[in-house]
Amino acid sequence: MKTLTRPLAAVLSLWMVAACALAQTERPAEIKLGMSTFMTGSAAVLGAPAKAAADMWIEDFNAQGGVDGVKLRQTWIDEGQGADKFLTEYRRLAQEPGEKAMLSAISSGYCGALAPVAEDLKVINILWECSSEKVLEGKKYRYVFRTGPNGTLEMVAAVLHLLQVKPDFKTLAVVNQDYAWGRDSWDLFRNTLLALKPDVKIVAEMFPKFGAPDFSAEVTRLQALRPDVVLSTAWGGDLDTFLRQASQRGLLKSSQFVLPLADSSLERLGSAVPPGVLVGFVGDGYFADPEFVNDPKARDFVKKFKEKTGAYPNFAVYHMVQALEALTGAYKKSLQANAGKWPTTEQLASTLRSLEYRGLSRPIRMREDGQAMQGQLYGVTQKRSDYPFPQVGELMFYPAELVAPPVGAISDAWVKTLRPDLVQSKLIQRVGK
Repeated sequence: MKTLTRPLAAVLSLWMVAACALAQTERPAEIKLGMSTFMTGSAAVLGAPAKAAADMWIEDFNAQGGVDGVKLRQTWIDEGQGADKFLTEYRRLAQEPGEKAMLSAISSGYCGALAPVAEDLKVINILWECSSEKVLEGKKYRYVFRTGPNGTLEMVAAVLHLLQVKPDFKTLAVVNQDYAWGRDSWDLFRNTLLALKPDVKIVAEMFPKFGAPDFSAEVTRLQALRPDVVLSTAWGGDLDTFLRQASQRGLLKSSQFVLPLADSSLERLGSAVPPGVLVGFVGDGYFADPEFVNDPKARDFVKKFKEKTGAYPNFAVYHMVQALEALTGAYKKSLQANAGKWPTTEQLASTLRSLEYRGLSRPIRMREDGQAMQGQLYGVTQKRSDYPFPQVGELMFYPAELVAPPVGAISDAWVKTLRPDLVQSKLIQRVGK
């Protein structure tokens, strides 16, 4: 075969570039979503409601016309099958032809591995849960975004709330899951606490295995130590098991428990959680938030979700909804800016980087580093006759501007620079007052 002449080769090259550009901007038949959560294992108690919420939201969204007539079609990956199988499935979905985006993952242990894969494949990936701040910090991803808070915002707010409610405690113990989130969240909490209250004594650091079926050793040790405060950033079935066993021995009444992720467990645990426990929402989504119980969008979703699943939405549900709102909002904003032409992946990524959106609670904005700025809600458990499980009252809201490090900062170092007067910040808001 003869070699092409240079002019002909140049013409063909230009034609191929134009064809690729046309293919990128041509309106697709559908938007494929590669989505992941825990559907099996102890973590499914958190992951399954998020899946139910996504399926329900997508069905309603498609019924209303989708993204300018283009509907969403989701395919799910079970994070409970293990890291190797998960990443294999992730790669397969991310490389499928056609318009697509990935909404993955719930586990901090997976997010650090998938983020560089998404970047290499140039596919939009929304970390819809995945709290470890290390996934994005110190990185310069173009296609990876987190549409909810990270561990720094959550832990700084947790310390502030503890110091608001119980400022005079002397000793603290921690019981966290032994994986990325459990270790990272404890580092952030401990360093923030020591910066704001340096006289605290840490009497125990316990890290049972992720998915542990029994916490009797940890409970026995806590009984012997009798710390003023017990922190656990555990979640899902692990937190349920730990709290049941601790409650049976009266620990939740003898120490002040701080549970930043307990929102997802209260309905299942019922009376096992007494009044007075400090609870967080990993953001600010709470079905009984007095500022949103009569908001039409939030109220209607909560009602429909309860009818569909038999349960109230937890923080994973709120995070899933705001991830979907962010992605579809970015498509709509890009279309508007593009005079109705379908956006390229590059245009969509640029739009996401400065997007303002709202899930089912307060407005959120995305920073240029791909991290969402979402405030944190904390409160204390209360017993109310109109619910068979504890409610959370005396709610306080900690704006993201107060608890987030600046762009480019590394959280581990930043929290050590915090000053005790942060506890008295006028930015802290009492909810419903």
